[in-house]
Amino acid sequence: MRTAALTFAASLLLCMAVPLHAAAQTQPQMQSQAASDSHINAGDQLNVQVFGEPTLTQIVTVQDDGNIQYPLVGRINVGGKTPPQAADEIKTALLKFVRHPIVTVALSQEGQNNVLVLGNVKTPGKYVVRSGAHLSDAVAAAGGLGTTNGDYPKARVTQDNGTATEVSLQDLLVGGKSKLNVPLSNNAVVYVEGPLPIQIEVVGAVDHPGYYTVHQGDRLSVAIAQAGTSANAKADLNHVTVSRDLNGKVEKDQINMYDALHGGDRTHSDPVLEKDDVVYVPQARQGNAFNPIYLIENLIGIGTHI
Repeated sequence: MRTAALTFAASLLLCMAVPLHAAAQTQPQMQSQAASDSHINAGDQLNVQVFGEPTLTQIVTVQDDGNIQYPLVGRINVGGKTPPQAADEIKTALLKFVRHPIVTVALSQEGQNNVLVLGNVKTPGKYVVRSGAHLSDAVAAAGGLGTTNGDYPKARVTQDNGTATEVSLQDLLVGGKSKLNVPLSNNAVVYVEGPLPIQIEVVGAVDHPGYYTVHQGDRLSVAIAQAGTSANAKADLNHVTVSRDLNGKVEKDQINMYDALHGGDRTHSDPVLEKDDVVYVPQARQGNAFNPIYLIENLIGIGTHI
């Protein structure tokens, strides 16, 4: 019995050891394959080795134009190539000077680029990203997009050479159009558009009548929430009036905001505001049981854009 148990235990350990040994061999192979498949970018440092030629074995830095400066042959373009492809380029160039050169290229250190991210992002500023980074990397480095209403905004990417590209972040991040993910040069500038601020006026039965700044795409409920509708204000949100100047003619529209809360058409019951709108909130009659604060909180909770 004891011998059988020991034999079984030894067999179990042997079975466990085989996958571990295989994994130990597979992991370096996977890492080596990943390094071989990576593409070379400006700023990368490459370890170039030529068998039997110690003077030609050295570390070189990829310049902004994708070239390296290499002994005997001068400039060689390796930007965008994989390390094995770069090795072939160097080998071909060395054939004039070395008989049957054996060349290997390895990525010694990834380069880094500076990028300035401005506009509607959470933390605008200057960031260091990896060489070969794209627009989405810059937005992520800045903490992601800031406040948006509806579709994601556009971004303008200005490269170090002055060329500019406009990209729809809606198409890139939501639509999955990866071709729009613009690569960034060193010292590129990314500007993300934001909803423009507009000024409106809120008067009547609100806590703080006056002028308020909202953004394009914001709805009536957002403005009234800023002005405040506590129980002391006694606001009647069944009969809110929005006055709008249309080419010199003032148009007034009466709004019943409770319709939006009960599944009504928000296009009319909680409309999108425009610049210089005047919002008038009348005082409720005695005995009105509606809770204006509850209404505003729920309207904002279901979104400010359709």
